[in-house]
Amino acid sequence: MTDPHNVDTLAGKLACAWRDGTLLDAPTPACAPVDTDAAFAVQHALLTRLGADIGGWKVGAKSADGPIQGAPLPIGGCHVSGARLARRSYTPLGLELEIAFRFGRVFEPRDTAYPADDVLAAINMMAATIEIVASRYRGWPEIDKLAQLADLQNHGALVIGAAVPYRDDFPFSSPSLQFRFDDDAIAGSTCPMNPAGDPRRLLPWIVNHCAQTRRIAVTPDMIVTTGSYTGMFFADRVGVVRGMIDGLPPVSLELC
Repeated sequence: MTDPHNVDTLAGKLACAWRDGTLLDAPTPACAPVDTDAAFAVQHALLTRLGADIGGWKVGAKSADGPIQGAPLPIGGCHVSGARLARRSYTPLGLELEIAFRFGRVFEPRDTAYPADDVLAAINMMAATIEIVASRYRGWPEIDKLAQLADLQNHGALVIGAAVPYRDDFPFSSPSLQFRFDDDAIAGSTCPMNPAGDPRRLLPWIVNHCAQTRRIAVTPDMIVTTGSYTGMFFADRVGVVRGMIDGLPPVSLELC
């Protein structure tokens, strides 16, 4: 059973780190989340502490049939393409190129799960995104996975390209793409692919996690980003990041 005191204690420490840009030691066993339910509770207590509304969600899986996890995204950390963000605000600073979706309807909280077919039929728009991966823990990535999940699954910021109407024939499993930092290609040499396989398989989980488990409506203004096609590139300097996924408008940000 989740201990409300432990949830509040860790959420308070994380909120201070988010506000002040400081780094935390790994949570002590007495304070660390004991399971995913506790980690999810910390996520929402953290947003409450920050006074942050939810701008969207990140969701992902390590394999095509592996377990799915997600986290809410503070609306203040969701930016349009071309954003200028301070490099010093993120420690570490990993960059990932992803595809995100918006729905054309509201999924209201309810007791029963939404069928996968209903969720997939409601996809309305899609866009390329760049996620900045960051952590509030000094020892990252050698930090307990549940503690990372509590820290919004290592979220730093999300930069969102222009959205286009959803196409169900898009090559979601392995799209053609380029990912560049200034003049350097940073996508690696292997064929780009999402470890979750077709990332649309993640969408029913996040809708039901929100609407059925957390009792939060999923609305058309929320963006849902679905995991990296490029692995993670660590930027150790300022520069311009550009992501281009064939069939989608490009996305970019400047680290200054």
